[in-house]
Amino acid sequence: MNNIAAIILAAGEGTRMKSSLPKVLHPVCGRPMIYYLIGTIKSAGISKIVAVVGHKARLVKDKLGGIKCVTQPEFLGTGDAVLKAKAALMKDKKINTVLILYGDVCLVTAETLSKIIDRHMATRAGCTLLTANMKNPTGYGRIGRSSNKRIIKIIEELDASIYEKVIEEINVGVYCFNKEILFESLGKIKPNERKKEYYLTDVIELLAKSNIPVESVTSNDPEEFLGVNTREDLNKVEQIVRRRALDKITRKGVTVVDPYNTYISEDVIIDKDTIIYPYTFIENDVKIGLNCSIGPFARLRPGTLIDDDVSIGNFVEIVRSRIGRSTKVNHQCYIGDTIIGKNVNIGAGTIIANYDGKNKHNTIIEDNAFIGTGTILVAPVRIGKGARTGAGSVVTKNHNVPAGKTVVGVPARILKK
Repeated sequence: MNNIAAIILAAGEGTRMKSSLPKVLHPVCGRPMIYYLIGTIKSAGISKIVAVVGHKARLVKDKLGGIKCVTQPEFLGTGDAVLKAKAALMKDKKINTVLILYGDVCLVTAETLSKIIDRHMATRAGCTLLTANMKNPTGYGRIGRSSNKRIIKIIEELDASIYEKVIEEINVGVYCFNKEILFESLGKIKPNERKKEYYLTDVIELLAKSNIPVESVTSNDPEEFLGVNTREDLNKVEQIVRRRALDKITRKGVTVVDPYNTYISEDVIIDKDTIIYPYTFIENDVKIGLNCSIGPFARLRPGTLIDDDVSIGNFVEIVRSRIGRSTKVNHQCYIGDTIIGKNVNIGAGTIIANYDGKNKHNTIIEDNAFIGTGTILVAPVRIGKGARTGAGSVVTKNHNVPAGKTVVGVPARILKK
């Protein structure tokens, strides 16, 4: 789809969120909500994306590395926001179609975007938009249709008459436009008399009056058009993304014993026959292999890689570490910035002291090592193949344990036969 570009409208402050953070950067399952929308657009095959930013623009731009950003310095409405992307798109002659989405409507699926694009191409419409039917449409713009069911306008909630407010077909806020028609029409719309803002939705009425066809695709999934305007909305989106993440991994053959009391980020990769026990918290950028056992009450933080046949016990925390095949990390352990080899036993209560107050340091535990209960390893340090530490040992920094040796004591020393 090299001829299609997407515009994400992400300039709003989100005052109802009651936050100093721009609305589109509020985290959902550990990632800014706008990331989900960007991922969906890319999954639909669209690589050229322009984000229109405004409130705390620098902060948003810093989070959107690789995405073209343009700034809307004054909040003059959605029509004005789209115009800010005109220069970035008009100079690219390959682009003839523009998809427009709101940054706070982040649950639309790639399948739905593809349906909208296919419908738009097949009908050669000036615009194709996503609609839905709601028994209680309060808060949404209504779709105005003529007697022959043609879309003739979108009525914003605040501008709707009592007769228009009973219309159940709503505007979701996803549009596919012919590029030339879009920007030509935006130059003709006038500011709203009440708010003095330029509405993108006014383009629809302009097209209808010019006999340029406006088509629609209807969504039957209420999750897709859930916009985030309040903290309550954010909580709903969080629950949906969490459920989708759990559904995705269970379809791959993973057992989640208690889905209601397990947190797994959306981008976590878990292979089949692994069991996740209750009250486990798995954050983003974590990969878990085949036939593992995780939890209960385990926390796997970003940068954690778990190989096949690994057992992670209860109250274990792991961050920026790799755990080798058939290794056991028993309960009440902290593992940070560590590479652990194959068939290693990490005894209960083991602590990797990876932070010296200024810097994080690395630890390496080689294959077949045995780390006794309550051991403290002060990084940087290396435990050799088949080496052992006695219970309660403290291995101080740079005092590496040679392969096959056993150390005991505080500080740990090599045990003589």
